[in-house]
Amino acid sequence: MINVPGGPVTLNDRRTQRSWTVEVAPYLLAAHPLTQAAHALTTGTQAGGRLPAHSLSWWDAVGYCNTLSLQEGLTPAYHLHDATDDGDDAPDGGITWDRNADGYRLPTEAEWEHACRAGTSGPRYGPLDDIAWHRDNSEEHIHEVATRRPNPWGLYDMLGNIWEWCWDLYDPEVYGSYRVLKGGGWYDPHWSCRTSVRRRSHPTLRIEDVGLRLARTPRPQP
Repeated sequence: MINVPGGPVTLNDRRTQRSWTVEVAPYLLAAHPLTQAAHALTTGTQAGGRLPAHSLSWWDAVGYCNTLSLQEGLTPAYHLHDATDDGDDAPDGGITWDRNADGYRLPTEAEWEHACRAGTSGPRYGPLDDIAWHRDNSEEHIHEVATRRPNPWGLYDMLGNIWEWCWDLYDPEVYGSYRVLKGGGWYDPHWSCRTSVRRRSHPTLRIEDVGLRLARTPRPQP
């Protein structure tokens, strides 16, 4: 896990032409997307070494976070209520996040974008072919994590390879329980692999270019 410093980040939505600034507190973020080997170690359901774990729904992702937290003696970040395997279209998604918990969780959209930018101001933190697997260089398949150049904070694959689930609802008034995806994937064109690009999907979606990256809230200092 990488210690990510706090700071302001400005998010943009191309669809609504809206911008908003969020002040992010310090947090921990995994250096690369969750791998299939790590997923298998926790759940026994998927293998494949250092390839990113994929075809995981948002519900799969939050469930994995809680499972891993319990295995490591941490306080689970999520409280699941009346959600079912088919999903819950209520705006809250049938789940709450305990922001004081020290267990694993998904990053917020603001945390994700703040970490991806890593103090840079352009659409990407480096030349795309150097930092990301995308449609023009991936040969149309997923690649092992951390085989492209990291950003200035030591985070790999923030762009390309797989899209990553975030905690946030995309636009609950219009799309209900749809959640935010960030980062672009191995089949996406170059314009889709930019820090500011945001995608949405139903939290039950399972597809081969969507995975997750673990975050944690640091324990308060005594």
